[in-house]
Amino acid sequence: MATLIAIPIFSLLIILQSAIVSRLPLLQGTPDLILLVIIAWGLQERVKSAWQWSIIGGLMIGFVSVIHFSIPLITYLVITVIVLIIKQRIWQAPILAMFVVTFIGSLFNQSVSAIAVSISGSVLPVLDTLRLIILPSLILNLILAVPVFAIVRDIAEWVHPEEIEI
Repeated sequence: MATLIAIPIFSLLIILQSAIVSRLPLLQGTPDLILLVIIAWGLQERVKSAWQWSIIGGLMIGFVSVIHFSIPLITYLVITVIVLIIKQRIWQAPILAMFVVTFIGSLFNQSVSAIAVSISGSVLPVLDTLRLIILPSLILNLILAVPVFAIVRDIAEWVHPEEIEI
């Protein structure tokens, strides 16, 4: 059930991200809702399906994105590795872990995407890319990290209810 619920959630998020969120950029940067949900899902205590969510999210973004479909898939899988490592280290403070992984993951995701676009033939000046796309996207992702974490925590508690011993 936990894996199957990812498909409608990511479908809704992709529609929301492409129709609304992408129309409200900060400079040229936009937040990545799929990335934030993958990070927040992986940080939940009882969740065991972080890999599946990462693959589903990466494939779905890959099909609607301009860049090659393997780029989001690979970056989301690498970010899931980081999430699971950080989760083991900072398990007492998941919101702190959310900020740390959001910072690292946003930089990594945006940088790999910029490199992929540059390799495909587009000219992207490094400083302009950093100043106009990567840093504004990072700021927006950090602002949305707490609300996304709270919503995903509620979904995780609904999907994985705590067992009560009698």
